[in-house]
Amino acid sequence: MTTIAPTDPDGGPTGTCPAPAPRRTRPGWLTAPWLMLLVPVLASTVDCVLVTLDNPWWQRILAALATLALLLRRRCPVLVLLLTLPAAFVTYIWIAPITAVYSVASRRPRPWVAMLCASVFALVEFFHWPFADHLLAFDRDNALYAIQCAMLGAAPTALGLLSRTRRELALRLDELTKGQRRESRLLAERVLSTERARLAREMHDVVSHQVSLISIQAGALQVSTGDPAAKATAVTIRELSVRTLEELRQMVGVLRAAGVPPREPLAPQPRLADLPRLIEGSGLSVSSELSPGDRPWPEAVERAAYRTVQEALTNITKHAPGAPVEVRLAARGARLLVEVHNERPPRRPGAMPLPGGGHGLVGLRERAQLLGGSFSATATPDGGFTVHAELPAAGE
Repeated sequence: MTTIAPTDPDGGPTGTCPAPAPRRTRPGWLTAPWLMLLVPVLASTVDCVLVTLDNPWWQRILAALATLALLLRRRCPVLVLLLTLPAAFVTYIWIAPITAVYSVASRRPRPWVAMLCASVFALVEFFHWPFADHLLAFDRDNALYAIQCAMLGAAPTALGLLSRTRRELALRLDELTKGQRRESRLLAERVLSTERARLAREMHDVVSHQVSLISIQAGALQVSTGDPAAKATAVTIRELSVRTLEELRQMVGVLRAAGVPPREPLAPQPRLADLPRLIEGSGLSVSSELSPGDRPWPEAVERAAYRTVQEALTNITKHAPGAPVEVRLAARGARLLVEVHNERPPRRPGAMPLPGGGHGLVGLRERAQLLGGSFSATATPDGGFTVHAELPAAGE
């Protein structure tokens, strides 16, 4: 069972305007184009056989020509009507010329063409061969016959014009619906672009400013201090702040672009090959085992694995400084396993807790789910914490 859009009796679809109420379902073959094309032909065949059964052979040939011409009524409706008029003039067949008049009204865009064809058919039907003796007599019988001929031409014309108008109206409604959807999409994109611009402005004015101050202060400490340990720490802080500023600049550029291709290429995104440098610069006591295998991993998978390790090390730095850390990266078939585990951190009295909103772990879970993988972050019985992610290769 299929839902069928309205069709006119000539077999053409009237449009695809969505209706609020569900439409009734019926077998698709009831309104199939081939059936709509053949039904009038079959009805005209029966009409011709019954009308011309005892007529001369040449009249039967004209009636058969009129019937077969209906197969072309969609492409050449006016020509088909002209081919049916001789048979309508010498015989009393009705279905073929009436169907042709309907096709002209339904298919031709100019109404005057349909009215002219209907008038010609009505005149042919009125001045029928053989001519009657009282053909032009002004009496009741001629008046009734003239009204009958006019109705034979006007009825299919009106139905054809109604079908064409309905079809055009359905198409207009469909275009209007598509236009409204397009406007809604453009409005949503405009709102999104405005919000992106606001976020980029806030990141540039607030976050970039604060990170720049950290970099300046670290540079000043590096120059002024004589303590080697403090100088090394200042160098690390400055390098991290400069790297953070560079990533912020890239993010601000992406947000401001809002779908517009960037004028200059973005900086390369971190990959698995960058993990050793990340671990070394974390300032933590990390033991790592990185075995991604020989297969090439998709860029999105490598970036997600890098961000997982980066976020885990950042959280350990904030919430468990000094705790031993284990980072394991391994390939298991078509899946890349990432695990970061830290033990219970040593107690540091008087240490100021750093703020954290938990959005980083939510982002990691979303990254893994978008790739079709899994993510978990749980506390361990020994007081530590474990972050585990499984990232499948794309399409596998």
